[in-house]
Amino acid sequence: MKDLLEKGAIIQRDGETYAIAPHTPGGLVTPEILRKVADIAEKYGAKAIKLTSAERIALVGLQEKDLDNIWKELDMKPGHAIGICVRSIKFCPGTTFCKRGKQDSVSLGLELDKLYHGMDMPGKMKIGVSGCINSCAESTIKDIGLIGKANGWTLLVGGCATGAHTRIADVLAENLTTEEAKALIAKVIEYYKANAKSKRLSRYIEEIGIEEFKKAVLK
Repeated sequence: MKDLLEKGAIIQRDGETYAIAPHTPGGLVTPEILRKVADIAEKYGAKAIKLTSAERIALVGLQEKDLDNIWKELDMKPGHAIGICVRSIKFCPGTTFCKRGKQDSVSLGLELDKLYHGMDMPGKMKIGVSGCINSCAESTIKDIGLIGKANGWTLLVGGCATGAHTRIADVLAENLTTEEAKALIAKVIEYYKANAKSKRLSRYIEEIGIEEFKKAVLK
């Protein structure tokens, strides 16, 4: 089982086949990657190709015996779709592509992906980076969320959209530069890892209160 988890393989409903999701930061892919994924899915008889909410491409309905060859041919890292870690950093097109973008969510999202994707946490964590207040990366329901505005980034913490305990994130700070936002995220993660025990960030913030959390990370 551990070996399968390391391969990013998730057992499916039939109890026999598996799904895998190669890591595609922010869903940015090249035509070559798309062709390779399609060819491999066809070669190994994938039952479906699924675009996921974490901006990845999942190959569904694969045989266990084929997983090693599939990963070798893909030549891509597995996305951390499961586990107690930073599972995804979702970001929108921002000022790179979108006419409504106020901040560069693509560059920041890619940086955060390199820093945190797969990092072990007290609870599962998702991060969203939105280039404007439309919040297309769903930043208000992420454990850590960023929303770009004309004067800088608004940083939110403690959102949760899954399970029975849903929660809208609290605003931690506003009008941050990109460097300030990255530094504050590092403080949030450092404090969370040092103090929370087997709790998602939303639960931990509710337990101690947002004002206490602010005092700890903004001091």
